Amino acid sequence: MRRGLRTLPALAALCLLVACGGQQHDPEAEASAGSSSAGLPKGNLEGGEAAANLKSAATGQTCIDCHGAGGNAPLDATYPKIGGQYRDYLAHALQAYRDGDREHALMSQQAAGLSDQQIADLAVYFASQQRQLRDLRGAHDH
Repeated sequence: MRRGLRTLPALAALCLLVACGGQQHDPEAEASAGSSSAGLPKGNLEGGEAAANLKSAATGQTCIDCHGAGGNAPLDATYPKIGGQYRDYLAHALQAYRDGDREHALMSQQAAGLSDQQIADLAVYFASQQRQLRDLRGAHDH
């Protein structure tokens, strides 16, 4: 009986690790998910790819012009790699740029005319790309 009681905490810890740990980022599953914490409609992968290659009337740029193919080859070292980023993060960021809650000289203009559907589509598209995220700490230091 005592031996059984001694192993109980270890067993409980193991169960907790199995239940809570080991979750991996799955861009394909995330891209096909219908709900969004950003309150957006379900995104469309093909619509997102088209939107990523559409020049903005405000800037004359596409998403790909600055963030590169698949969102992973930025034109400038200070621009983030967005390919493989979490769909909801991308959606929230684009909404914040569009709504004026987040400021950036180019991105605020780029996102200003986006509809909720376009944001959802772009978020799904870039979330489905290969993940090559990087840490930008110090990128803006001179």
